[in-house]
Amino acid sequence: MKLADIDLLNMDIFVEGVPHEAFKLLRKEAPVYLHPEPNGPGFWVLTKYHDIEKASQDFSTFSSAHGVVGMSESEYGGAGQAEGGSQDGGDSQAQGVGAGQELMMLNMDPPHHTKLRKLVNTGFTMARINRMEAAIRKVTKDVLDTVASKGECDFVTEVAAELPLQVVDELIGIPHEDRHKIFEWSNRMIGSADPEYQVSPDATMNAGIEMYAYAEKLSAERRKDPKDDLISVLIDAEVDGDELTQLEINVFFLLLSVAGNETTRNLIAGGMLTFFEFPDEWTRLRDDPSLMNSAVEEMLRFVTPVMYFRRNATQDEEIRGQQIKKDDKVTLWYISANRDEEVFPDPYRFDVGRTPNMHLTFGAGGPHNCLGLNLARLEIRVMFEELIRRMPDIQQAGPAQRLRSNFISGIKHLPVKFTPAKVEGQTVRAAPQTAS
Repeated sequence: MKLADIDLLNMDIFVEGVPHEAFKLLRKEAPVYLHPEPNGPGFWVLTKYHDIEKASQDFSTFSSAHGVVGMSESEYGGAGQAEGGSQDGGDSQAQGVGAGQELMMLNMDPPHHTKLRKLVNTGFTMARINRMEAAIRKVTKDVLDTVASKGECDFVTEVAAELPLQVVDELIGIPHEDRHKIFEWSNRMIGSADPEYQVSPDATMNAGIEMYAYAEKLSAERRKDPKDDLISVLIDAEVDGDELTQLEINVFFLLLSVAGNETTRNLIAGGMLTFFEFPDEWTRLRDDPSLMNSAVEEMLRFVTPVMYFRRNATQDEEIRGQQIKKDDKVTLWYISANRDEEVFPDPYRFDVGRTPNMHLTFGAGGPHNCLGLNLARLEIRVMFEELIRRMPDIQQAGPAQRLRSNFISGIKHLPVKFTPAKVEGQTVRAAPQTAS
């Protein structure tokens, strides 16, 4: 492979798997690379760990304010039209809703971002997340109960998708019977470039509009009857005398619903597929559960559900001798940083005991570090604890089907088989009825 062969705009190559060879070549020969763009000026690709870390923390030079997703103006229809991903939230192929884009935390810089972040942080305290563990474990057991007796399932649609969907719904305050709506809206927004989910631009736009309408309806109900959920917290949140407007609540509802659902789903699915590729590590973890926390971090490093975010240069800047000009687009490839040979020994080896493991999956220390990182870690840990206990002999039963996306490292389907087990829970919840 030569540099001229690299085309990160071609989403078809991502269907075969993350193009790690391309990123390896870029790290070696052109760690700060001006990627060509049809009918556009091109965009910079940063692939080295420390360059991405520095750029993430220098928000005054590398701004989020003009949109953090979309490399090619011609492909995505202009800066800032897509919704966000795993750090503050969502995805790149979605056009989303135009109103409120500037209010999305992903598309903000401090100090406005800082104030809004303080407001929503009240719903993500460690105490609040820790109180959720028992509920998350019950949901996990219920999810596994739906497939345990069958001895086989589609791991993505029946397991990996269900846990974050139900947890995010519980956190926000979405009634259980409405969770299928979130799943369907999310697929329309995230997977619009994938043939399986592809819908018209109007249908994608309408998904965002429907989510806004739902958020307003839920907010109205909580103003009359507050509950112990995030919508109620956001309605009452106040910092320095400021409260969230209804539009800001709508935007955050969309961001959290999509991001908290999609990224954790793809991490759990990607983690399971990685264990199939490294079966000795599954045996190692199964035999030594004390490795679970480090295994979670290694899954996060290895899978990296959100592969990149974009920044926009506010002034001229030089990185490794390359002259980045004001207004240039700069993409930060976390999926590459997490394989940087200078930071991670033997980076292509999946090692459940890897330590230290300072991956950039949740961000690189800047203002956009993942808001829900503690919740995500908790969901992943509980899911794999229960999988090891309930389905210790789980195996891949067919080829994985990957999402057509150069933004989300996603898996749509993953057939698995295991020794049938008895149903343990008292109530078994059916999987959502979707068009996936």
